[in-house]
Amino acid sequence: MDDSHQPLFISALQHYAYCPRQFALIHLEQAWSDNFFTAHGNLLHERVDSCEPEQRGNIRFERSVAVKSSRLGISGKLDLLEVEGKPPLNYFPVEYKRGKPKVENWDKIQLCAQALCLEEMRNITINEGALWYWKPRKRVPVMFDDALRNETLLTIQGAQALLDSGKTSAPTDNSKRCKACSLLDLCEPESFRHDHSRAYSRELFSS
Repeated sequence: MDDSHQPLFISALQHYAYCPRQFALIHLEQAWSDNFFTAHGNLLHERVDSCEPEQRGNIRFERSVAVKSSRLGISGKLDLLEVEGKPPLNYFPVEYKRGKPKVENWDKIQLCAQALCLEEMRNITINEGALWYWKPRKRVPVMFDDALRNETLLTIQGAQALLDSGKTSAPTDNSKRCKACSLLDLCEPESFRHDHSRAYSRELFSS
């Protein structure tokens, strides 16, 4: 990794995958605003982080596991790591989410990035992990196939490039996604979309 890059937290990848503008507001402009969903998510993770490691039969449960990839320039914390068997051990990462399973891969990308870190740290291959969702209270298995790995790597590259640029992205055209965002009032996407002054300025100085 190029040392000139800014450090990138794994949790930020979900922000970028959801909306590059949200990512930039949080990680470039240091803007943040809690709503019910983010506050509930913070509480859930506090409960998870407060639990001690334990052993159940052949499986050891490790919580709040720090992970890092020097190659990819990412680091973060894994909610739960299940370590099964005797050497060679089987590693199974689990990420906790407050909502419900999503059609999009936002959560899967975050989990896959954690697995990539573990693979580099332990010199192993991890084929599968899981997302645990609070709303249905169930696990959803996640396979770390080539498609998800490639999407995760592209997300890392895109997020890093945006950090390096230091420029906040324009809002997306997904109004439904905007309404669910905790930064809606700070972002003001509709005002931005209807403000044509930037486009006018570009045309003025390019002519």
